[in-house]
Amino acid sequence: MQKLSPADIPRLSPSDARSADAHPVSVIVHNVRSIYNVGSMFRTADGGRVEHMYLTGYTGTPDHKDLHKTALGAQDVVPWSSHENASAVVDDLRARGYTIGVLEITDQPTHPAETAASAFPLAVVVGNEVTGVDDDLVAAADLALEVPQYGMKHSLNVGVAFGIALSHLIRRYRQLHDLPDEAGPITTRTELPNPPADGT
Repeated sequence: MQKLSPADIPRLSPSDARSADAHPVSVIVHNVRSIYNVGSMFRTADGGRVEHMYLTGYTGTPDHKDLHKTALGAQDVVPWSSHENASAVVDDLRARGYTIGVLEITDQPTHPAETAASAFPLAVVVGNEVTGVDDDLVAAADLALEVPQYGMKHSLNVGVAFGIALSHLIRRYRQLHDLPDEAGPITTRTELPNPPADGT
């Protein structure tokens, strides 16, 4: 075993990443206060090749220069848009055929690795660092995705929790469709509706 150099690690070029098929997962990042957490989630979203990041409420955007410190260029390849109202985004995505999942601790948890095939395409709502996902968004969701924990604390940093959940979700989707665990084209995927003309 030896560590691979950056040049030896298989990965997409920035231009290929922008045009590559995405996995049928979108993310709604609602009222996340730390711009560094948002940047971290951009980097994770690029790693998972998600379709789109919807930045809602007071969540910062890539227009904030400090986001670039943790996104490290991912903000240039992950499609994103900014919206004031998260509920309106949820309603729009549901109308377009998406299952709505919240990354939250509830009385009806689903491990991300056990997500049903019928849940894709999936929109995942990630909430505030302290208060979590807003109650109205939890009430509107179809499922709650929960990362099991075995220690004293009952919560993780929002960027860490998102990274763990997204890794499980993408691997689950790829296993369901017999896709390899490596970068490359997605030859089988859930049929997705066309996005609206305004790009949201």
